[in-house]
Amino acid sequence: MRSRFCIFALALLMVVPAFAQTAPLSRDVVREKLRASLAKYGLLDDVNTTFRQSEKQPYNFVGSMKAGLKNAESLEVVISVTTHDTIGIRVYPHYNGGYINLNKARNSGGLMRKLLQYSDTNFLYWGADDTFDVFCGYTFTLESGYPEDAMKIVLRSIHNTDQYVGEVREFIDAE
Repeated sequence: MRSRFCIFALALLMVVPAFAQTAPLSRDVVREKLRASLAKYGLLDDVNTTFRQSEKQPYNFVGSMKAGLKNAESLEVVISVTTHDTIGIRVYPHYNGGYINLNKARNSGGLMRKLLQYSDTNFLYWGADDTFDVFCGYTFTLESGYPEDAMKIVLRSIHNTDQYVGEVREFIDAE
């Protein structure tokens, strides 16, 4: 009798987590939750950004951070609800009239090495897109639902990108 109870209890422990998993949110639901988060957290003093839905990409929101920056002219923020149950955030620093571009940098090898180090030590990872424009980013997986609290933390940390723009100037600027 005791062994039957143990087998039943073990089987129950294996089945319960399967029922506890939440169903994935639809892309439209995630977009609306993201819209609400951006409206709320965009008002915070350390975010201070108005986000708008992209006209070209209905699952993208864009905003520009300008206040309080010492090195970058602005930080262009692009947030995408992907088809792969993720939310991707990319922050493009604007410096000296445009994007920081690996092909236009004075020392692109040095810039790439520095960005790679930043990816190891920074909260946000660093990369370059298919046109070689430099960005920092963060990716949320939606496996556990919409990441409301984490979204606030990431949005509040974007402003710190300005510091790193100052540190890579030596690789960008002409001599």
